Amino acid sequence: MKVGIILGFADDDKLGRAPSYQEIRAKALQAEAAGFDSVWVADHLLYRMPDEQNNNELKTIGVWECWTFLSALAEATSRVELGMLVMAIPFREPSLLAKMAVTLDEVAGGRVILGLGAGWNQPGFDAFGIPFDHLASRFEEGMQIIHPLLREGKVDFEGQYYFAKNSEILPRGPRPEGPPILIASFGPRMLKLTAQYADQWNTAWLGRPTIYLERVKELEAACVAVGRDFSTLKQTVGVAVVYADGGGEEIPDALRDPDKALTGSPEEVAAGLKAYADLGVDHAICANFLNNPAWLDKLSEALQVYRQMEAEG
Repeated sequence: MKVGIILGFADDDKLGRAPSYQEIRAKALQAEAAGFDSVWVADHLLYRMPDEQNNNELKTIGVWECWTFLSALAEATSRVELGMLVMAIPFREPSLLAKMAVTLDEVAGGRVILGLGAGWNQPGFDAFGIPFDHLASRFEEGMQIIHPLLREGKVDFEGQYYFAKNSEILPRGPRPEGPPILIASFGPRMLKLTAQYADQWNTAWLGRPTIYLERVKELEAACVAVGRDFSTLKQTVGVAVVYADGGGEEIPDALRDPDKALTGSPEEVAAGLKAYADLGVDHAICANFLNNPAWLDKLSEALQVYRQMEAEG
């Protein structure tokens, strides 16, 4: 099983700002040197959340634009796969998004995983003038453009929300069928679209595999419904791994639930990762929900223990 990390680049209360590109680049290079298989970025334009310290008024949380940073990381790194967890299709015209994906894959030498979703964070849509209605329908039309453009290099499509008339992608990039498509999904309609179009499926954010076992049954049913061989669809899981910072910080109760986050010694976290591998998961993508500066060092220790477990069978 591959193991990656998601790079956080939103405003950080501990830093008092968003991390700089140079800081994020350093984390990506550290992950590559430590033996992780991938680095990932999220796709948001801003967050707005209730601020408990200010009568629950909405607080704006800044975040960098993911594609620009990922393009730079494609040049900075040399081995790790690069993914988006996940890109909201409505943020960019689907035909343009496919063109961008092929171009980025060229820069990265064939290391891109194109993660796609319908979007969910309405404040980011509203603030940038992007329609928030009929997200699943917009996603379905987007896939009818993106999938053939990546796989065949051309499409002719006209829908209610998007169109791409006699569109072609040239040059084709380093992989004849383009980068693999990952879809993050739940619910009958989105799972059906995943079964139709995806090379990889993602569910997140989990601790031990209890919730995963429930969700993957729904995906299996969606594959049956569309006539897809379930074994041809790779499984990826976003895994929350939390550590207290050693300075008096405590792990919040919501993240103490072992079904929602892994924590503990390197051996305990490695055992959590091994549990997913034993279930046939292809890729675990780990996230740092507490913005602990030492998180990557600690997770790197767990990765080495996990690799030893793999080697010993």
